Amino acid sequence: MLQIHDKTFEIYLHSEEIQKKVNTMAALLNEEYAGKEVVFIAVLNGAFMFASDLMKRITLPSEITFVKVSSYQGMNSTGRVDEVIGLTTSIKDKHVVLIEDIVDTGITMNKLFTLLSVEHPASLKIATLLYKPEAFQGKHAPDYVGFSIPNSFVVGYGLDYNEHGRNTEHIYQLTGSPK
Repeated sequence: MLQIHDKTFEIYLHSEEIQKKVNTMAALLNEEYAGKEVVFIAVLNGAFMFASDLMKRITLPSEITFVKVSSYQGMNSTGRVDEVIGLTTSIKDKHVVLIEDIVDTGITMNKLFTLLSVEHPASLKIATLLYKPEAFQGKHAPDYVGFSIPNSFVVGYGLDYNEHGRNTEHIYQLTGSPK
């Protein structure tokens, strides 16, 4: 059990399961992008642990850069995306893989696709550790998914509840949520 502020969470995904998925996704990316120039763009703050573990396993010549957007307040999406830190690397004619911790409504990905498409990348795909298909309302579903999960609140391994809980090796789910 994990207590964060006024909420209690229980282990949902153990670190061993997470690392197996990271290994599998890295192998797939290495295979699919062999011989291509790739820019990985990690979405902060939540994707920092996933991006770090994934990039340790990427054997391609590649770059990584970071953008910071926000669409959550507490446990709910605000329905808008605010760009805080912008892209500083040229992605023109490069293959781009967005690294996200979780895709739920898809609002963040819609905004990022709009912003990045004007830079004319060769391709633009999404790699996410977690995906909530029940909550998804976006235009750009993830191309690479670690785990599809129910529409319940999770923390850990980079994901937070009011900025706390990011620093765990496991992913925790709000107690009483469907599994």
